[in-house]
Amino acid sequence: MAESLFVPKTADRRVIYDEITPQIAALIEGETDLIANLANITAVLKEAFGFFWVGFYVKKENQLVLSAFQGSIACTRIDFDKGVCGHCYTTRQTVIVPNVEEFDGHIACSSLAKSEIVLPIYSKSGEVFGVLDVDSDKLDDFNETDAEGLGKIVKIVERII
Repeated sequence: MAESLFVPKTADRRVIYDEITPQIAALIEGETDLIANLANITAVLKEAFGFFWVGFYVKKENQLVLSAFQGSIACTRIDFDKGVCGHCYTTRQTVIVPNVEEFDGHIACSSLAKSEIVLPIYSKSGEVFGVLDVDSDKLDDFNETDAEGLGKIVKIVERII
């Protein structure tokens, strides 16, 4: 297990994702505790990009329940039909929201969050296991580069669940 992180000094997110993705794989290699691994992944993303909030919600019974995260206090439970996370869960698609104020049904865990990206995480059986949720305090902060980069990190998570 690697316990240090190298983040290139560049504003190019594609370069940063390319550098941190193998480091995340090495960081969680050999660790069997899912929460410990998710916690380290959120720490890497927070450190590498300075995102406002990064976390995982996992399916428990009939809701998404807060798991490992980095950032301010968060919503603990989200119904499948509520907010960006619920929309991602039910549509099984990555959701990029340039302005959360314009997303019908957005759940405002923090009024400082301005934009958001949420990606579904699939179990080996093909069911949605949970979501990776990333919030920014800047408007229109996420794009396809983030969807692709975070998607590679989600693939790492899918291998360990």
